[in-house]
Amino acid sequence: MNKPIYPYRFQLRTAAHGRSGVAKQRILGLSERYRSTLVPQLLALSPKEYDLHISDCTSTLKAGEMALSEITSHAVNMYDQLMELADPRIDGWLLMSSPFPQTVIIVSYIYFVSSLGPRLMESREAFRLKPVLIVYNFSVVALSLYMCYEFVMSGWGTGYSFRCDLVDYSRSPQAMRMASICWLYYFSKFIEMLDTIFFILRKKNSQVTFLHVYHHAIMPFTWWFGVKFAAGGLGTFHALLNCIVHVIMYTYYGVSALGPNYQQYLWWKKHLTSIQLYFFMKDCPYRFPIFVYIIGLYGLVFLILFLNFWYHAYTKGKRLPKVLQNGNGTTAHKED
Repeated sequence: MNKPIYPYRFQLRTAAHGRSGVAKQRILGLSERYRSTLVPQLLALSPKEYDLHISDCTSTLKAGEMALSEITSHAVNMYDQLMELADPRIDGWLLMSSPFPQTVIIVSYIYFVSSLGPRLMESREAFRLKPVLIVYNFSVVALSLYMCYEFVMSGWGTGYSFRCDLVDYSRSPQAMRMASICWLYYFSKFIEMLDTIFFILRKKNSQVTFLHVYHHAIMPFTWWFGVKFAAGGLGTFHALLNCIVHVIMYTYYGVSALGPNYQQYLWWKKHLTSIQLYFFMKDCPYRFPIFVYIIGLYGLVFLILFLNFWYHAYTKGKRLPKVLQNGNGTTAHKED
C-alpha cells in the first residue's frame, strides 16, 4: 500500500532534487541558515511526526494571531476611551481629527532632512535664498507677535493668575479665542519646519543638529495633544514665552539674512542663547496635569541640550559668538 503524499513534505523533497520550480523558489526564499537546518529536519520526520509538527506550528501561529488581535483590540479601545476625553470644541479643526496625519508629516520631515534632502542636494549647487529668508524670517516675527498678543488678550493679560489657571472648556468668546490661538500656535510649528528645509536647500547640513531636528519634530507632536485635550490654562504659558523668544530669535535671523553690513547690530546673539536657556528652566487641580509634567520634562531635555551646545560653543572652545569676532560671522539664517 502506497504511503500518503504530504504536499509540503513532498514539495520539500522535490525541491531538494530540483523537480518542483514553485517549491524550489519557496525553499530558496529562505535564508541559508534556515535552508541548512529546517529542510533536513523536516525531511527526516516520519509522516506522523510531520503531522504533529505542522499541527504544533499551526496552533502556535493561531495563538500568536489571537494574542496580536487581543493587543490590537485593547489598544483601539484605549484610544477610543482617550478620544472620548477630547475637547469637543476642537472637532473638525484642521489636523485635529487624529494624531496620524501630523505623524505622517513629522516622519516625512525627519526622513527628508536626515536622508532624502541631503542626497538630492549632494550633486547640486546650493540654492541662494536671501530674499526668501528675509521674507520668511520677518513673517515668522509678525506671526509670533500676533500670537503673543492673542495669548495675552485671551487669558494671560485678562484674568489668568500665573499660579493655577484651569482650562475653560466653555464656548464663551474668550474661551474660544484661547482655543483658537492654541491651535494656531500648534500649526505654526509646521511652518517653522521650513527652517530645516532651507538649511538643506542651502547645503548647510552642519546646522541640522540633533537639537534642531528634535525641537522641530517634538513640538507639534506634543502640542497636538495639548490642543486636543487642554486648549488653555496653565499649559499655555510655555507657548507665550516661546512666542516671545521667537520674536527675538527670528528678528536676529532676519537681520542676519540682510547681509554682512547689518551684522554689527547682532552683538546680542550670545544673550539670545541665554534667554533660551532661562526659559527652559504646587498643587493645582489641572484636568490633565500630565501636560504640565510633559512641558517640564521637555524643558529639562532642552536645558541639557542647550547647556551642551553652550559648553562646546562658548566654554570648551573659549570663543565668543562669531558675530562678536568679526562682522561676517556665519549665522543660522544668514545668506552667503
